[in-house]
Amino acid sequence: MDTTEELYGYFYAGMPNLSAGELFFWITVDETMKQLGVDDVGAVVGILLGRNNIPTRQKPIGAIRGTSVASIYSRKLLNYNLPFNILPTFVGGPVTNLKFRLTNNLGAFVGRSVPFVGWIILAHDVCQIIYKTVVHYNIIARSNDKLWN
Repeated sequence: MDTTEELYGYFYAGMPNLSAGELFFWITVDETMKQLGVDDVGAVVGILLGRNNIPTRQKPIGAIRGTSVASIYSRKLLNYNLPFNILPTFVGGPVTNLKFRLTNNLGAFVGRSVPFVGWIILAHDVCQIIYKTVVHYNIIARSNDKLWN
């Protein structure tokens, strides 16, 4: 790099002569590391426990194959049936094969909700990372390099 770039580049976390893009990248890395602390173990656990990766009995045509650890244990611990199918759940997914189902079993409702709570926590984290990165970057960046100003 030439002297002009070194003279006008950014300095961040001990790294000299960063371009605006490199500065944004390293701030994103820092904000991601701050955001993904111990709290996010819950998001990962929820997503993994809700995967339909356990084989089950033969199911009707159109049903999602397999079941999850969350579904098995919540059905055992919360095996209570309501008089009507009023509890809304989603099965499959998170994007493909996502289907809406009503159930009357409290355990099925809880078990099917676990992975979606994990995805919601993860989506929240991503939004927080993006927001904090842009704010942090705009504090450091020169006016012509700032984002969404």
